[in-house]
Amino acid sequence: MPARFCVLASGSAGNCAFLQVDGFGLLIDVGLGPRHLAARLAAVGASWRDIHAVLLTHTHTDHWKDLSLGHMRAQRVPLYCADEHQASLSRFGGYFDQLVGGGLVRRFGPGDAIELAGGVRCRPVVVPHDSDPTFAFRLDGPPGLFGPQWSLGYAADLGVARPDLVEAFADVNVLAVEFNHCEQLEQTSGRPWFLVRRVLGDKGHLSNGQGADLVRAVVRTSTPGVLRHVVQLHLSRECNHPALAAEFGRAALSDVGSPATLTTARQDRATPIISLDGECKRARVAG
Repeated sequence: MPARFCVLASGSAGNCAFLQVDGFGLLIDVGLGPRHLAARLAAVGASWRDIHAVLLTHTHTDHWKDLSLGHMRAQRVPLYCADEHQASLSRFGGYFDQLVGGGLVRRFGPGDAIELAGGVRCRPVVVPHDSDPTFAFRLDGPPGLFGPQWSLGYAADLGVARPDLVEAFADVNVLAVEFNHCEQLEQTSGRPWFLVRRVLGDKGHLSNGQGADLVRAVVRTSTPGVLRHVVQLHLSRECNHPALAAEFGRAALSDVGSPATLTTARQDRATPIISLDGECKRARVAG
């Protein structure tokens, strides 16, 4: 089976992405309940039986659901998370402790090389967000003759894209990054000012402009033509519009002469599947 990637849901009501490689299924976050998640998986031709591991970016509750942790316990699906995540989830007092008791929690730290099944290698990168720590991930496919067969960069929640993240995402074939809000819409939204300051702050969320700048920076740091797909994540329902985010994304790609296609992830449905085999050009191995 070809390697494939899609975003099952993205936004403040729940986040989850799906990667499948040679029969190994991975979720990045599990921010939908088990029934909703089953329905999204079915929409892309998969099911809970195809899930073999979950990576957690951080512990805000739109990125994990307790009932889904319980379903993972029943299905013997391991959860990869940081030590600080474990302490936070344990304080919640739900199914997480059953995952621990079942030997299904795997620890990672900043910069660790996580070796997953199917020859997939994951590198966590700490990003600034007001859930500490929050991680982005670089995922590299099985080794090929000149490096990994494909590479994916995923950063859903962050207030600032620092140089170490740009470096980590160099030469990815698929770049999934946050385009959370329009700054003008955020400032005129009528939301409480403390919330506006949080979103716009360095530990909040990337604006359309900041997401576009990250795309430009990654392309400029990469081998020409290697980036094939950009996926826009975590759009605000109140302070952004898919067409507006897409306008920023297309402008960024045009500015750097990238032929990459653009997909805008939604809260209410899965994105189209992106094939990671065949069309992806060679990428150098991440450091």
